[in-house]
Formats: sequence, structure tokens, C-alpha cells
Amino acid sequence: MYRDNTKIIKIGDVLIGGGNPIAIQSMTNTHTEDVEATVAQILRLEAAGCDIVRCTVPSNEAALALGEIKKRIHIPVVADIHFDYRMAIAAMENGADKIRINPGNIGGTEKIKAVVDCAKERNIPIRVGVNSGSLEKELVEKYKGVTAEGIVESALDKVRIIEDLGYDNLVVSIKSSDVMMCVKAHELIAKETMYPLHVGITESGTVFSGSIKSSIGLGLILNQGIGDTIRVSLTDDPVKEIEAAKLMLRTLGLRKGGIEVVSCPTCGRTKIDLIGLASQVEQMVAGYDLDIKLAVMGCVVNGPGEAKEADLGIAGGDGCGVLIKHGEVVKKVAEEELLATLKYELDNWGK
Repeated sequence: MYRDNTKIIKIGDVLIGGGNPIAIQSMTNTHTEDVEATVAQILRLEAAGCDIVRCTVPSNEAALALGEIKKRIHIPVVADIHFDYRMAIAAMENGADKIRINPGNIGGTEKIKAVVDCAKERNIPIRVGVNSGSLEKELVEKYKGVTAEGIVESALDKVRIIEDLGYDNLVVSIKSSDVMMCVKAHELIAKETMYPLHVGITESGTVFSGSIKSSIGLGLILNQGIGDTIRVSLTDDPVKEIEAAKLMLRTLGLRKGGIEVVSCPTCGRTKIDLIGLASQVEQMVAGYDLDIKLAVMGCVVNGPGEAKEADLGIAGGDGCGVLIKHGEVVKKVAEEELLATLKYELDNWGK
């Protein structure tokens, strides 16, 4: 089932599925019971463009903290539950907008039913999550190893458990650290379920390796019309996950807004610190909600031509620089004035 036709699920004020915009998620890495630290991190995630945030709920203290956290943030909260079904109930009682569980590790049918009954009473969505690392032994034996087919069968088994309890307010998540296995699993499950899919490459790694793995995996999945909400899992500040996700979606043409920065790779003609300049520009433009392309070039000879597809650009030379609009040089400035000149143009763009 491709994203235009998946079931629409409401998470707080955010709708996913049914062709709604692909929502970007992240997860806090604070102790949830530390309200101040958790709120501060969520507010940073909001400012970066996060649509939905997930918090771990391993204790009653963490569940109780959700109520206070909810009062001070502006995006929906998903409670991440492992093993203890009582934490799922406590989280929902304290305002969780959605819960994430693996029905296979929270106990028998009665415990699962208690969670589902609580969710049903409050109409709270349940994300059914299955990771390749927790695939059941019998499925590993059936498929002679961890496979995409086994991951899909496991996830659909968990979905049926909840459906049999009379509930279908569900989101499905199947993840693997094996990029191509993850891609294949999503291709398979999209043909088997109507529920919206939460997509990500789990345990992908640091900002460098994780962003590359995630962009390949998510790119292949999303470009087929599969996936309704995403998380880029990185071993770093969660804000980096939001930045990477936004760039992936913009690159695929699935999200508008925000300045796209392009820059040349440097060469022997470069007479300025282009690496440093491009980094400064990326940081500077993060606060602008402009849907434009911005080029940062290291050569005033070829820079204007190379930047002709950009709306705006700067290029540096030997102690000087130029401002470029739609491929035409419109102003020459000293090298040290490049950033200030660019900022002035951005502040006044469209006026």
C-alpha cells in the first residue's frame, strides 16, 4: 500500500498516512524523568523541524513526567515501551499521544489486551515495532537466517494480534541495520498492509556513516512511494537527525521549504577557505524559511556559471568576492564582506 492510500492515523495534531506530508521524528536521549533536560531537548528538536518526538518510558517516574513535559512542548509525544505493559498504560494515562510497543516482548495475551483496551478507550495509536535484531527464533529457523521475509511475517503477526483484539489504530515499523534487507522488507510489507509505515535504518551509526546508510535506504524506500513518517537514527545529537531527514526529503522532492545549499568541491584554483565558508553559510541559513537554492563557490572565474541554476550565490577569489543572482554577478565585495552581504540579501529576499 503506497503512501497516498495508506490509512490515516492521527498522532496528537499530526496526521500521517493517506498522502499527508511525511512526518519527521526523532527520539530524546535524556532521562525522561528529568523534565527540564527533556523539555529543553524537545524544544531544540522543534526548532530544527521535528514533527513528532519519542521518549523512553522505563519507569513510573518517566510516565508521570510525560504529563509535565506535554504542557511545555508543541509536538506530539510517543512513549517508547519495552517489556513492561504497565508502563504503556501509565504513559497513556499521562498524556502520551501514541505508544510504541513490540507485542512479542510485553507478555501474554492478557497484558497485550490491557494495553489495547487502554489505547482503545483513549483512541491512542499504537506503533507496532519489529527490528531484525529481535526476530523470533522460529522465524530465523524457518527462513534460515534473519531475512526481509521473516521481518515482514513477524510484523504482520504482531499486527494481527492487536487486530484480533478489535483495534486498528496502528502504525507499523520494521527496521534493520542491513540497508538492502530493510529496503526489501519495506517493498514486501507495502503490498501486505494498509497501515502507515514508520521508516528508518536502525543502528545506522555516526553522523557520517549513518547519514550515508540512511540516505541510501530511505531514498530507495521513499522514492517508491513507500513510507509515511521517518526517523534518521544517528549516534549523535538528535537535532542532527532532523537536519539529515529534512535534507533527504527535500532532495527527493518530498518536502518544500528551507534553503538548499550547494557548494563546489574545491580545487587548485580556490583562493579562499571555501570549506570554512560553506560551513558558515550552512549554519547561517538554518534559521531562514526560504524555498531557494544557494550556491557557495570558490572561484570567481567559473563560480557564476556553475551557480547559474541557483537563486542566489557567492563566490570567492584572491581577497575578493562576488554576489551572484540567477547566474549573474550583481556585486563585487571584499572577501571579509561576503557573509554580511549574503545575510543582507537573505534578510531582504522577496521584499
